[in-house]
Amino acid sequence: MSPPAVLRAAPATVPAGRRPPRIHRRRTSLFARGEPFVWLAGGALVLAAGMIAGLLLLVLYRGGATFWPRPLDEFRLLDGSVVLGEVAARESHRLAAHEIESLAPAVRARLREARGESSRTLVRTGNFELTDTHFRWVEDHLVAAHDRPEWALTVERMAWGRFYGTPRAYRVDGETVAVGPAAAWSAFAADHGGALARGRERRRLEKDGLGRLNQEIEACRLAVRAAELEHGPGSSEHARAQGELADKERDVERQAAAIRARIAALEAENARCELVLSTADGEEKALPPAEIVRAYPANRLDLAGKLSIYASRGWEYLTAAPREANSEGGVFPAIFGTVAMTFLMSVVVVPFGVLAALYLREYARQGIVVSLVRIAVNNLAGVPSIVFGVFGLGLFCYIVGASIDQLLFAANLPNPTYGKGGILWASLTLALLTLPVVIVATEEALAAVPSSMREGSYACGATKWQAIRRIVLPRAAPGIMAGAILAIARGAGEVAPLMVVGAVKLAPALPIDGRAPFLHPERSFMHLGFHIYDLGFQSQNSEAAKPMVYTTTLLLIAIVVLLNLAAIRVRARLRRKFHGVAF
Repeated sequence: MSPPAVLRAAPATVPAGRRPPRIHRRRTSLFARGEPFVWLAGGALVLAAGMIAGLLLLVLYRGGATFWPRPLDEFRLLDGSVVLGEVAARESHRLAAHEIESLAPAVRARLREARGESSRTLVRTGNFELTDTHFRWVEDHLVAAHDRPEWALTVERMAWGRFYGTPRAYRVDGETVAVGPAAAWSAFAADHGGALARGRERRRLEKDGLGRLNQEIEACRLAVRAAELEHGPGSSEHARAQGELADKERDVERQAAAIRARIAALEAENARCELVLSTADGEEKALPPAEIVRAYPANRLDLAGKLSIYASRGWEYLTAAPREANSEGGVFPAIFGTVAMTFLMSVVVVPFGVLAALYLREYARQGIVVSLVRIAVNNLAGVPSIVFGVFGLGLFCYIVGASIDQLLFAANLPNPTYGKGGILWASLTLALLTLPVVIVATEEALAAVPSSMREGSYACGATKWQAIRRIVLPRAAPGIMAGAILAIARGAGEVAPLMVVGAVKLAPALPIDGRAPFLHPERSFMHLGFHIYDLGFQSQNSEAAKPMVYTTTLLLIAIVVLLNLAAIRVRARLRRKFHGVAF
């Protein structure tokens, strides 16, 4: 049997002289495929990442170079004056015609050839008590000679800023024991360590010795005031408190006399020695070694010496208190205040935020009231931070704090104890500020837990709280930690609320110390963000404070990153513990 014939459609015949019909294929538009928008989104991401990286590199470069010792340049000008200091910046500018005409003929000719283009150098001259200025612009066309003196010293002092000069002599008890730069520098270097040790002991005696005695006297005076308010001015309790105060005053006066005698002996010992420096203009200045924090011949340093100065400045920055209107010294009180405030804020905001989100998601009956609450929470995230600061000042300081003072610290009034800004009220204010972030993140994490896990736990006989505590919360913990990370990042960098609820320019006493009751939540504190604002906008010497602005910014970024890394590590452990569960 022959195979069946295959039926095929006969090809359409095309009449002679005609083209075959074109097959129209459906074309997809370039915009329909979305490729331009993909490239646009990718380009925006690259641009944003580049801007962030550029900002971080700028802060890293400018902040990291703050402590590097710079050489000292000496400029001899055409008018005979001499300028000595550190070069801070250089810039080009164009001189006006009348400015050129007022110059010497040779200078005029050179500027005319350059079409009025010139450059100038910003020199940090220091020696503020002698010149009443910290910086000076030096026009390059007015410079007759430029040199770097071998024995020019950079002197960092406890007060008055930096001093630049050449060592001439070293005196002990008014008698010159060394003459010349090398001999004077050697004699100073031999005595400087002992002078610094005596200065530290003097400050310790003033702070711990006299400060402790003043605190004891103040406690007795407050006891007298409390007895007068509670029992009346003529009561036996009031008389007994006055007697205890008199005994304490006699005892304290005896101890204070011994401490003052020791302080006077230390000051007299430090006043025996003087380093005589000569400025670029030839004026002499005698500096006691105890007032000098650090000194070095800037133009004689090798790489090891520069690294030593850099490390010394960096360690001082991290461990010492600020000086010279916060433009020099360290920022340890600000570091401590920032970390302590962020920790207190996290301890408050995370539990309350999780409880609020847990109630809204698991217990509250969904309806218009819950929807309004969620809308209010979302809107709170967009409220300006200064509004939270004003609210915290009114609620915590003027209402809650004033009530606490009336109940527990009536003897201190009219001086408030809790009725003013402090680290406790600042932490609670920032907790309110970051609460919406934690609530929203926690709700999303709770919603991501599969409902089948809840139903399985119910089928096994678990109650609702048992299912939440043992099933839902552990699996939502990574999402909750994500909300805590966002809260830490925002709270640590806020400045505006802190300006009205506790952050100050200088707080010599830390919120935690070795004196009872050891924790002082009512005290004001320093904050790195407020420190940056103060340096950038409130400093009397903004040009000298500019490097510290970059350095403090770099330090604040590093602290926020470290706090976030700690929270991210906890979140990673939780994710590894519940690996395989969809969050």
